[in-house]
Amino acid sequence: MASTRRRLLAGTVTLAGATALAGCSLLDEEETPPPPPPPPDALEPMLAETRTLADRYQAALLAQPALAARLTPIIEAHTAHIAELTKIMTPPPSPPTTSSSAPAVPTASATVPADTTIADLRAAEQAGQKSAATACADAPANRAALLGSIAAARATHAEVLR
Repeated sequence: MASTRRRLLAGTVTLAGATALAGCSLLDEEETPPPPPPPPDALEPMLAETRTLADRYQAALLAQPALAARLTPIIEAHTAHIAELTKIMTPPPSPPTTSSSAPAVPTASATVPADTTIADLRAAEQAGQKSAATACADAPANRAALLGSIAAARATHAEVLR
């Protein structure tokens, strides 16, 4: 009877030990590496450019509040474009950073004539319109409408700033 209990106890201990080792990573031949992060969305450059444009307008507005009537609707349009781009991007973009690695945004100055500030913003809109039109032409159908709308808005902004 004692040997039967010993065998039962030894069998239980062996079974418990084998079960514990089966879950141990020491017995695993090779761990599966985590999947690589998804590549950035193709709209990242468009989003960055739109954020930069909005920042340029904000800087101009802070330096020259007298331009508020002309600049505020354009700032609102760029802010709406940022929101719409963010909605369709996968993976969702990271929030903008204010680190020193971010590209410098030209800032407007109260000492710069308003006409110069407007001309600089107009040139930025024209360049932005060209890049949005190119992105629209290269985009899949489900994104082309938004990019075309952004290109058209930027062309309109350039004319409003004339």
